[in-house]
Amino acid sequence: MAKKPLRIGLVGYGFMGRTHTNGYKRVPDFFPELEYQPVLKAVCGRSEDKTKAFAEQWGYESYETDWEKLIARDDIDAIDICTPNDTHSPISIAAAKAGKMVLCEKPIGRTAAEGEEMVKAVEEAGVPNTIWYNYRRIPAVSMAKRIIDSGKLGKIFHYRANFLQDWTISEELPQGGAGLWRLDAAAAGSGVTGDLLAHCIDTAIWLNGSIKDVNAMTETFIKERTHTETGQKQAVTIDDACTFFCHFENGSLGLFESTRYARGHKALYTFEINGEHASIRWDLHDMNRLEYFDHGDDGEVRGWRTIHITDGEHPYMDHWWVPGLCIGYEHSFVHQVADFLKSIEEGKPCEPTFRSALETAKVCDAVLSSAAEKVWKDV
Repeated sequence: MAKKPLRIGLVGYGFMGRTHTNGYKRVPDFFPELEYQPVLKAVCGRSEDKTKAFAEQWGYESYETDWEKLIARDDIDAIDICTPNDTHSPISIAAAKAGKMVLCEKPIGRTAAEGEEMVKAVEEAGVPNTIWYNYRRIPAVSMAKRIIDSGKLGKIFHYRANFLQDWTISEELPQGGAGLWRLDAAAAGSGVTGDLLAHCIDTAIWLNGSIKDVNAMTETFIKERTHTETGQKQAVTIDDACTFFCHFENGSLGLFESTRYARGHKALYTFEINGEHASIRWDLHDMNRLEYFDHGDDGEVRGWRTIHITDGEHPYMDHWWVPGLCIGYEHSFVHQVADFLKSIEEGKPCEPTFRSALETAKVCDAVLSSAAEKVWKDV
């Protein structure tokens, strides 16, 4: 059967541009049942030399250096946004108004207010849309969702998560520009809250339901850094570290921590959920395993067990290798592409949609507001 083409226009050729493109390239091989097949039509970036090189390396048919020209092209069906956070809103809105499907890297925008405008644009245009919160689609995390929804944990009491890095500890590290925009609040919106905790929050809402209120603290450990574009020392306005407590709507308590100052951690993302009957926990560093404790087991063998998420009955794994063989980080993006293509085929939303991701943005706003005012904040 001939496949229906989905012609992709990618904006941004950095790290996320590579992960998304890899997803588009691999999905036809491992999800052959899908009706739609991505076509790498064009990539767009500010540097013509780098954009052209990316197009040649990854197999895009053409390239642009102006995202408005990319959106105006008649041979593009979907715009995929892999650019700094300050551009998510204008590109998404313009793409929606042009009738394009929109796939946008997380977070939805720098603030919930920007997210609201993005939601309004895609919903008024009626175009398919999704935000790339890829950790949902790691099979072990999807398996955690399946276990929770089954009721095996019973009433949930606690949800705790952290995301720890150490790459900004040096005082000599500058801020801003193409490589370090995550340290510039004007481009990023916030620091670890919008960059790392947003992942934790999205996963938590997906697994455990909505967050009702928060109490947060943040810290900026290095107060001034040289800006790469001006060469001048400027105040650092992003949060280097954030910890917050919360109440979930289901009555459980949450504890979240993120920092870029945890020496020895490059990308430690973990969560643990404690229920009345059982608990589960997961660690990105051992991403193919889900740990599970069931109080209903016989006392003499009761304890934490490790489930190796590689069998065909586990989420997504029937599309990959044989039981016992692992997959990696990049596969979560293949899964999101597959789910997006399936959603178009079925005429259903691909979660998280812009509207769903707006909930995470509202939590992030409440966290930053709580830290600034040193009070509890409703979401």
